[in-house]
Amino acid sequence: MPYFTHSQYETSPPVYPSPNITGAGGWEEALVKARAFVAELTLEEKAGLVTGTPGPCVGNIGPIERLNFSGLCLHDGPLAIRQAVYASVFSAELSAAASWDRSLVRQRGLYMGSEFRGKGAHIALGPVVGPLGRSPFGGRNWEGLSPDAYLSGELVAETVQGIQSAGVQATTKHYILNEQETQRNPSTSADGTTIDAISSNVDDKTMHETYLWPFANAVHAGTSAVMCSYNRINGSYGCQNSKTLNGLLKEELGFQGYVMSDWLAVHTGVASVNAGLDMNMPGGIEFVSGSPSYFGGNITTAVTNGTLPVERVDDMALRIMTPYFFLNQDADFPPVDGYTPKLGFFPQANYVYNFTLGPVVDVREKEHAKLIRDLGAAGTVLLKNVNSTLPLKQPMNIGVFGNDAADFTQGQYSLTLVGTGLANGDYDIGTLAVGGGSGTGRFTYVVPPLDAIKSRAQSYGALVQYITNNDVIANGGFSSLAPLPLDVCVVFLKSWATEGFDRTTLIAEWNSTVVVEATAAICPNTIVVLHGSSPNVLPWADNPNVTAILAAHMPGQESGNSIVDILWGDVNPSGRLPYTIALNETDYAKNLVNSTELLETTDPNAWQADFVEGNLIDYKEFDAKNASVAYEFGFGLSYTTFEISDLKVDIAVTNASRTPDPEAQIIPGGNVELWATLATVSVAITNTGDVAGSAVPQLYLSYPDEAQMPVKSLRGFEKTSLAAGASCVVQFPLMRRDLSYWDTTAQAWRLPTGDISVSVGWSSRDLPLQGVLSI
Repeated sequence: MPYFTHSQYETSPPVYPSPNITGAGGWEEALVKARAFVAELTLEEKAGLVTGTPGPCVGNIGPIERLNFSGLCLHDGPLAIRQAVYASVFSAELSAAASWDRSLVRQRGLYMGSEFRGKGAHIALGPVVGPLGRSPFGGRNWEGLSPDAYLSGELVAETVQGIQSAGVQATTKHYILNEQETQRNPSTSADGTTIDAISSNVDDKTMHETYLWPFANAVHAGTSAVMCSYNRINGSYGCQNSKTLNGLLKEELGFQGYVMSDWLAVHTGVASVNAGLDMNMPGGIEFVSGSPSYFGGNITTAVTNGTLPVERVDDMALRIMTPYFFLNQDADFPPVDGYTPKLGFFPQANYVYNFTLGPVVDVREKEHAKLIRDLGAAGTVLLKNVNSTLPLKQPMNIGVFGNDAADFTQGQYSLTLVGTGLANGDYDIGTLAVGGGSGTGRFTYVVPPLDAIKSRAQSYGALVQYITNNDVIANGGFSSLAPLPLDVCVVFLKSWATEGFDRTTLIAEWNSTVVVEATAAICPNTIVVLHGSSPNVLPWADNPNVTAILAAHMPGQESGNSIVDILWGDVNPSGRLPYTIALNETDYAKNLVNSTELLETTDPNAWQADFVEGNLIDYKEFDAKNASVAYEFGFGLSYTTFEISDLKVDIAVTNASRTPDPEAQIIPGGNVELWATLATVSVAITNTGDVAGSAVPQLYLSYPDEAQMPVKSLRGFEKTSLAAGASCVVQFPLMRRDLSYWDTTAQAWRLPTGDISVSVGWSSRDLPLQGVLSI
């Protein structure tokens, strides 16, 4: 039967028992080793293996010394080893997505994985595809990739494979429908009533076609773990929802790894275990409440009294140990870095085990810094470039303005969520290279834009004048500038976002509009650079003195170098928007549940988020309304020009069955037939300009009415670099999954019987090539 319909929002069908691991997807040999290991464990040791314990890492599984198992170290996060010193801070996934570059994204994963491994972390708590980005106001969207499920799916797969190629387990999170920070956890009303977390209520079709889609890619790529989320799903908490964990993840998608809870996201013991939860974090003595874990000794008791089958506990243990052996973590894995205990969740005195720590190691490498710089530039999107303002041609009198241009002034660590590091991550003066919360990183250095511009200008003798106090700029405080006029002014704006809070505005902060307008009034050649969370609306975009706009996102520690590479043309911009920029904030459906009434409620079940928009988020929403936008999904300018031509459609399989064979093998990612290529579309690309550059041709499909799908859906992209005058052919393979829609009655992916329209071009609204595809 369907997961549920719009008339059944508060139901979540039970799916039991939890499916057992099979080793499918190349894990068979590792599973054999895991079986031999688990067979040696006592019941108490099995319970310990599935339960976190106080220790030096963000999450810890205790050692079993008699079997030479030193335990497991789990560390945040999706862009850096958050707690560590002498580690790199990479670009946020938002910047990675804006690059539309599979190879750079995979390399990012590899280098991050190598740093985690060097610090002794077996498990990286990333990547993120939840939140997907249902609301542009979501506080953690920057930790993820894109509100487009296809783009997120392709890039999360590259990230998983990159991390795990370094021998570190990837944890894809937060599963699932974790689309707002407000009321993500239970709260307590004034009268002491426990108010449940927000319930994300979604229909079966939307679940499959949008929110489950990128998780399927991650599972297909072999992710070791999936982290379940804080929120409820159709009334049932994410870490005890048997439909999403047992039914969708382990059964339908054939997930072979383990389900890990988010920290303090577990509210029951045996019920969560039977629903598919395999590992409880942080476990042990919970670091906030001081109460015992729902797992641990409760697991042992439940097995002993017959309320929990030991076979279920065995499967939990096998799921945890199989990726450990698959990635050869039993052989010469580095010890946990010696600095880590100083920033652990638990006081060292509360440790249950004696953890063996190694020296403090520096895991940074020159190639890592180069990758961060390259990806920071690749994830920068050129939105406006009047009269070829950019690249700069060695201006001699440069103005740099805005509080985002300067170096940090309040510390190098934005863990604002738990009150450590910066007291307020939305700091005034200082550049914004990544966001806050558990997804942040501890900087050993940052290259601020002002310093990088000074260095570049000094190389040819130019003057740089600057004001980084936005209040001074907003009040017209330019009297210190001389000589005038300035050749060019670069204004740096920022938009803060962090775990624990949703955004309240899509306009860059710190009086940004006045800052831009004041600068443009005295500088007819004003370039605006935006750092931070996105999308942002740009009320000054049409100002004739604003000659260029760059969305630079969250580029990490090499921020200033990345933007200078773009400004002076050392790198030709190739970033494309992984979201839509609207004309006004109010043009978006806000899709956030929050009100004074709810904040004061005494109804435990008051917080309900009905996903009535279905699949229509971001560009699909604007297409459905035929609404104008400022800059569409997939948009981005270059310093060269490209031509696209010669669309061809090649059908690999004719008269394909409408649905995959239900008896076909279930591999990680689902029915094996879903991943078979049924057609290929090709186009010719030519660089018609005077300089080398990278094009990002994009393929969109429009399905016949029977599919009840959005106006168009991204189903292919490929970044390709071309010298001036060069040409190439780009191919877009289309799998059965890409060509299908979710049939809620058949509970299967179905190929439509009518024609599928094929459109190829440069963005969701610039698609000069049209074709038709029939399977």
